[in-house]
Amino acid sequence: MKNRPRTAAAAGLPHAGRVREVADRTGGHHVVPHRLQGCPHADPLTPADRYQDLFVAVQTARVFDDSKTFTDAMPRQDPAAILAAYRARAGAAGFDLAAFVREHFTLPQVPRSSYVSDRAQTLGDHIDGLWEVLTRHPSAHPPQGSLLPLPHAYVVPGGRFAELYYWDSYFTMLGLAASGRHGLLHGMAANFSYLLDTYGVIPNGTRTYYLSRSQPPVFALMVELFEDHGVQPELAYLPQLRKEHAFWMRGAEHLAPGQACRRVVRLADGSLLNRYWDERDTPREEAYIEDVATAASSSRPAPEVYRDLRAAAESGWDFSSRWQDPGGGLETVRTTAILPVDLNCLLYKLETKLAELAAAAGDPDAPDFLARARARRGAIDRLMWNEAAGAWFDFDWQRHCPRAGLTAATVMPLYVDAASPAQAALLARTVAARLLLPGGIATTERISGEQWDQPNGWAPLQWLAIGGFARHGQHALAREIAHRWLHTVASLYRRECKLVEKYALRPAPHGAVGGGGGEYPLQDGFGWTNGVVRRLMAQHPVHAACTSRAGEHG
Repeated sequence: MKNRPRTAAAAGLPHAGRVREVADRTGGHHVVPHRLQGCPHADPLTPADRYQDLFVAVQTARVFDDSKTFTDAMPRQDPAAILAAYRARAGAAGFDLAAFVREHFTLPQVPRSSYVSDRAQTLGDHIDGLWEVLTRHPSAHPPQGSLLPLPHAYVVPGGRFAELYYWDSYFTMLGLAASGRHGLLHGMAANFSYLLDTYGVIPNGTRTYYLSRSQPPVFALMVELFEDHGVQPELAYLPQLRKEHAFWMRGAEHLAPGQACRRVVRLADGSLLNRYWDERDTPREEAYIEDVATAASSSRPAPEVYRDLRAAAESGWDFSSRWQDPGGGLETVRTTAILPVDLNCLLYKLETKLAELAAAAGDPDAPDFLARARARRGAIDRLMWNEAAGAWFDFDWQRHCPRAGLTAATVMPLYVDAASPAQAALLARTVAARLLLPGGIATTERISGEQWDQPNGWAPLQWLAIGGFARHGQHALAREIAHRWLHTVASLYRRECKLVEKYALRPAPHGAVGGGGGEYPLQDGFGWTNGVVRRLMAQHPVHAACTSRAGEHG
């Protein structure tokens, strides 16, 4: 399948609509961590950097079904000695690569804890009991592996995801607060501050191979949560909020109209908006063989495809037709060509929070942050709001036009208070007509086989929709989404006594089922599902989900 033109010029757009990539004059991204007392050094290299041809051999030979397995393996001796041993032995007759790996590495195991689900527990009690199962402690951080050390205990999503993840954690912490787990909330807050202070970024997850990208910037939302629950006043996080903003805006000061650099695009009218990006243009280490296969099926240069796959991973929506050409498969991914409505709304939130806190601190930069926020909101409305459709849409800056596909990201302007009452009313009608399914809010309108498309529903998007509509007076729709989502999760819990990463929003004849699609099997646990459901049950204490037990019917 031929790809559509990738640039404004190729698409036949006028010169004023063109945007070109420019190099960041400050040089390449290089993370140099400093050491916090009591927190060990991270390995400065990723597994691909560290093990080089051994890494490629293990991944391309499919020694493990999951590409993430080897990236998370722990060396039994000095990594340089392992690489030297591999190079000395690899050419010998009968060399067994799988045996070599097992000899020299301790492989990660999906934890099989002593926790046994009590089928007599209510759904809420089950979630409260899971927090310790999903908690990890700094003392468990192994040396010389890919795991980034943290100074305090933290909660992981579960299953194959055995590290701290950025945007997952905001939704997880909603549940920690509802469960009264304020000690963990304090630790998580300190960990995110530590990441910003140490690396200048909150990475996608706490692995060395995630340091080249972040995730949706929800730290400003976390800061409000921390103050609401007595962790620390918002003002205490002003330095870290500044660092997050600097990360997302790096290179902006050098951009002329019609230029893009890293995560920043300056449009022809001078507007500054952001996109997802990754510092590397190689296959993702945790999905190496999958990315190689995707690039091989594309007519574009492989580094372009790798960058766009990585940028989609930074979005958290990995993967979705949202980032692809209409009707195309994953090989048409164009994430870096798209200015996402939710990303730019989160940065609007960050800029308004910085303006507020800087003013409180007597910081002279407060007016600048406020001006940035106002300019960003104006650009979001000009470029992304469609009055006739009653919704916000992502903007394709390379083709200089809005994207056609409606996605659940359209609710983010409501959640961060970047919508007018009239816009909220129009959006409520649009979402109810086009995205509301029996089990909750759909991610997109397309069925593609990717996990961030129909028929799947995801806890964070339910929460953002519920909260956004409730804040703007659309209470009936907010309650309906909450009711449907709680019913979906409780239905599966009653039958299987567990919560999962994602759910099918159109139930099978025997009841709710877990979602499908994607690069890996459905994961149990699950951090952000637990968090959103626990918080919703606190808000809707008479919902039937609150008394649901495994084995019940209905």
